[in-house]
Amino acid sequence: MEVKLKLTRGMQAPEYATPGSAAVDLRAALEENEVITLKPGERALIPTGLSISPAGSGYVAIVAARSGLGIKKGVSLSNGIGVIDSDYRGEISVGLINHGDEPFEVRRGDRIAQMMFLPVETASFLVCDTLDETERGAGGFGHTGVK
Repeated sequence: MEVKLKLTRGMQAPEYATPGSAAVDLRAALEENEVITLKPGERALIPTGLSISPAGSGYVAIVAARSGLGIKKGVSLSNGIGVIDSDYRGEISVGLINHGDEPFEVRRGDRIAQMMFLPVETASFLVCDTLDETERGAGGFGHTGVK
């Protein structure tokens, strides 16, 4: 699939790290000597210098946390995941939150998140009074236990 890129703030195009990579890293597009320090519990919106135009409306870009930042530093996306709709043309920014115990510094070029592209199906909603029966039924959170 083709994705047109608009690069600003002197940033480079993202690249897949390996042939098996599902996502590309998004980097912080801060000024050269700028540092954003996230204290424990703090959030910040970090620009990436990247705007996209996917080939058609059948795709969505998903922004996800980098597992190493989450596990090692406690830093993740403030909104869980980011959804970049196919018709959004503004700069992609990443909301980060520090769940860790130590301050976390973000500098220009730091890999702060990852972005992947997925196909989108548009649902047709049918309002009805009953739904088909399943074995699970209305069993909710934790209904199958932990073992």
